[in-house]
Amino acid sequence: MRRDFAESGGCRSDLVIGREESFGAAREQLARGGSVLLHGPAGIGKSTVLRTLAAEYARTAHTVLRCSATESESHLPFLALADLLGLVLEDVSDRLPAAQRTALESALTGRGESTLQRDGLALRLAVLSALRALAAEGPVLVVADDLQWLDPASAELLGFAARRLGDIPVRLLCAVRTEGPETEGAAYDRHLRASPPDTRAVRLGPLTRAQVSTLLDERGYAGLPRSTVRDIHRTSGGNPLFALELGRALAESPTPPRPGEPLPVPTSLRALVLSRLEMLSDEARRTLLVASAGARPTPALLHAAGRENAEAETAQAATLGLLATDPEGPTVRFAHPLISAALYAEAPAPERRAAHAALSTAASDPIERARHLALATTGTDPEVAARLAEAAALSRDRGAPSVAASLGLLAARHTPADSAPGPDERRLTAAEDAITAGEPDLARDIAREVLTRTGVPGERVRAWMVVIEAAGQAIGEVDAVFPQALADAGDDPRLLALVHYQLAWRSLVVQGDFAQGREEAAHAARLAARAGDRRTEVLALAFQAQAETLMGHPGAPATIRRALEEPQDPRVACHHNGAGSSRFRWLVMSDRLGEARTTVTALLREVRRRGMAESEVHYLRFLAETELHSGHCGRALELSRESLTLARDAGIGEGAGAMQAALAEAAGGDVERALALAREAVRRAEEDGDAVYLSRALAALGHASLAAGDAGAAVRALRRVRELEAGAGITDPARGRWQGDLAEALVRTGEPAEAQDVIEVTRAHALRLGRESVLAVLDRAEAQVRAARGEHRAAVTRLASARERLAGLGYGLEEARAAFALAALHTGRQGRAAGPASYDEAARLFRRCRALPWLRQVEAAVAAQAAGPPPAPPAVPDALAGLASMERQVAALVMEGATNREIAARLFVSVKTVEATLTRVYRKLGIRSRVDIVRLAAGRRPD
Repeated sequence: MRRDFAESGGCRSDLVIGREESFGAAREQLARGGSVLLHGPAGIGKSTVLRTLAAEYARTAHTVLRCSATESESHLPFLALADLLGLVLEDVSDRLPAAQRTALESALTGRGESTLQRDGLALRLAVLSALRALAAEGPVLVVADDLQWLDPASAELLGFAARRLGDIPVRLLCAVRTEGPETEGAAYDRHLRASPPDTRAVRLGPLTRAQVSTLLDERGYAGLPRSTVRDIHRTSGGNPLFALELGRALAESPTPPRPGEPLPVPTSLRALVLSRLEMLSDEARRTLLVASAGARPTPALLHAAGRENAEAETAQAATLGLLATDPEGPTVRFAHPLISAALYAEAPAPERRAAHAALSTAASDPIERARHLALATTGTDPEVAARLAEAAALSRDRGAPSVAASLGLLAARHTPADSAPGPDERRLTAAEDAITAGEPDLARDIAREVLTRTGVPGERVRAWMVVIEAAGQAIGEVDAVFPQALADAGDDPRLLALVHYQLAWRSLVVQGDFAQGREEAAHAARLAARAGDRRTEVLALAFQAQAETLMGHPGAPATIRRALEEPQDPRVACHHNGAGSSRFRWLVMSDRLGEARTTVTALLREVRRRGMAESEVHYLRFLAETELHSGHCGRALELSRESLTLARDAGIGEGAGAMQAALAEAAGGDVERALALAREAVRRAEEDGDAVYLSRALAALGHASLAAGDAGAAVRALRRVRELEAGAGITDPARGRWQGDLAEALVRTGEPAEAQDVIEVTRAHALRLGRESVLAVLDRAEAQVRAARGEHRAAVTRLASARERLAGLGYGLEEARAAFALAALHTGRQGRAAGPASYDEAARLFRRCRALPWLRQVEAAVAAQAAGPPPAPPAVPDALAGLASMERQVAALVMEGATNREIAARLFVSVKTVEATLTRVYRKLGIRSRVDIVRLAAGRRPD
């Protein structure tokens, strides 16, 4: 089997980062026997996708023909054709008519003079005949990269053949360079016309910031601060080649750029984007330099900065393709961000400072004026530093903490050592702004730098707090910080309050000890009150209230009221660890879903206004949780996906985001994706040593497993949750609401006694705390326990009551699940005729909730009923009497001759659960196969 120009077997599609949708579209087209034309700008990844697709489809093609043109060789006639057909010419030449063979051999070998003008028809027909001859032996894949550089003769011949292939099994996989989405209707149009009629054009666009981060990590540039990755993404415009070159330049640079300085642009990229600058006048280049230094340059701004001929000079630059027209306004916009960065990096330092000096008076925004003034100034200058600090405060108030951090660092650079506030104090303020902006890497680096210099206790403790905050859920990784922070705090109650507040988090996250965390938080609140530090006091009280709520402590409402008392720090009031968040959690656990939604919506609006990235991630997740409880599964899915996307982009709260997304997917999306997300959440919590979210992640995994029909996996995950929460002192069952799932899964695996124990223990806590929705879910689970014991009338009564109460409380999805269980009980008792009608109400409720996975379970149940009721089970032989309920049911169905898949459908479990149950049956009965079960049923001894 021919593999001409075979690719490396190590090329895998999963290495094509950020191209899932484009790759999938191309793969689907090729699988249908169609052709694909990839297009996009230089460096966007066309060749990578093309090589990966070619390697995948080369395995099924009999012949693979390849060519890759270059600009320097595009003048050589028939060169691409020689690449494509040169190695197969001997195989097909004897099947071509003499005139075609002569023309083709002459064109490919150069042994005779052949031109399109002289041998046009013969050559065209020869290429078509050659492809037909190859396709007669098996499928042919033609792979052509950089179509824009194909020599005209080869392009004409390939296009002629492509348009006439018809049903012949020849697929074309090609890539062509285009400048951008605005040229889609023209730049590649001639290449599309030269392709087979069924060709699908697939455009490759820029990568997202998260995808650029993944790409850099995969290519060995891991560990870059997220603020740097953000700058790389912005400067590269999401172009993977440009991003990798910028990452390489950073890795090779001995010192990283300081705030306000450009990224180091390697020579290779400068040459790529600046070659056209040589055609500009010196004055036009200076105008473009001023534009590259400005944040939002306009002709008016350039005029104010002294560029008198700005319109003419920018028009000249636009003609050369350096600038792009902006249909939305007069902004001077570079055709690609890299042009601006390279132009700025190429300019001598004095010219850059001159550009910033001009903009420092021309800009209308005070923040921009301060930034330009700083970049035009060398050395320390207290007046410049003060203006920058004011600009940072203004940015903070505008909800731009990332800008505030950058300006704060500039302020620190220009602050004299003997000033008050000093440079390190301003650096720490910048680090705290970076934490707010969701840039923990930058914050940690700033704090570590301060710790190497300062001996001031207050500054050192603040720096330690930044290091701890930057660790996020992986707080166990900075355990060594706490003794040093306590030593630096001495006996200062204000500083000690900060440390003990973080110790409360350590007790919770690392040790999983809610009682100890509560004590540390209460101690921190008392210390802060003594020091008059209301901000830290409120944070500590909010933590104490959260711990008390989850522990079922009766003092939780009173602690929340203390935390909500005035005065309040506005930023703490809306923080995800503040009093508002604690009140939201208490409302949700108290079944006050309407108030909880109003509260969290207001908090989300405020943190978005303030640019508090981490809090936004959390509040989106909280709102998704509220919508999920309310049975709004579609909305919950949208919110949880948005939260997870932001979390991945910022690198914060990813485990928690995956946990909530898993629950939403299991309710309203895709169950397999739910399982994958839940496993990711468990893995992250275990890697971080995060005891708090480990139990939440396991609860999500258990729920997703139950939704997937794998009761055994659900039991394994939820038993771990039970152990973890008992060890942590969590007694409020409304915290994770997993107990009903565990009881239901235990019933399905034939362990009703343990299910009843879970219900009774949980019910005692729920009654004490007044958790009405939890009590209703427990009743739903207990009804299934009773049904398993044959108490059908009592089970139906309890299920009907549970459904009614859940509806009254506004728990739409739980109500629908109760209706589903009730339908299953009715159908089981009344037989086939009652089946479809009895499921109608459950289906209606699941549709109202947009709970698609649950709706599919209803449809499967209706289909199973339509297939007819199972025949009456045979009398259970004495040999099976010692089996558990589920084991007996499975064994009885085996006796009837049911397959594992049929058994799974009838019992509403997964095939894996059936297989595991059969394994237990074999072990208990001392047998080896299904045949032995049948023999036992017939009263015969297994062989």
